[in-house]
Amino acid sequence: MSEVVVIDSGGANLASLKFALGRIGARARFTTDAQDIRNAERVLLPGVGAAGATMQRLQNLGLVPVIKSLNCPLLGICLGMQILFEHSEEGDTPCLGILPGKIKRLHPTIGLPVPHMGWNTLEQSGADPLLEGFPSSAYFYFVHSYAAEKNANTIAISKYGGPLTAVVRRANFYGVQFHPERSSAAGSKVLDNFLKLK
Repeated sequence: MSEVVVIDSGGANLASLKFALGRIGARARFTTDAQDIRNAERVLLPGVGAAGATMQRLQNLGLVPVIKSLNCPLLGICLGMQILFEHSEEGDTPCLGILPGKIKRLHPTIGLPVPHMGWNTLEQSGADPLLEGFPSSAYFYFVHSYAAEKNANTIAISKYGGPLTAVVRRANFYGVQFHPERSSAAGSKVLDNFLKLK
């Protein structure tokens, strides 16, 4: 059974993430220990809640420089993806700065309430091993009020009004705006692909 280190960022989705990893034969080790994270072969950075509170927790634990220095594959999930960027409008929060750009609040329009909550598809802008094996009809589960605009590191978008970054990559740092642990077979495939990254 393969193991993935999960940074305990204080989010409420940790139990469902553990269950989702177990379904694909992986064991999740939740930790806030800097050495465990440095020694990991793969790291997940989940997040549910507010950007400011999550960044404060990571700073209090001394994990900001640890995360930024990682050379192994890291996957940020939902808020965990957002804090990979430089800044979030949510609480005017400085983030990790691994990815250039800002996270902006979604604005509701007729028929498109905020938060963006529910199932949506992806449009890939290039091949990447994280997204191998998906039909264009695959649906993923989103819950978010803030998002990254399409940028140079976007590898897939989802449309909600305009295009939003759904999957991002810069070197060994990946992020998904959706929740793979709540996205049925498609989400399991994303996690399985992540576990196979070198």
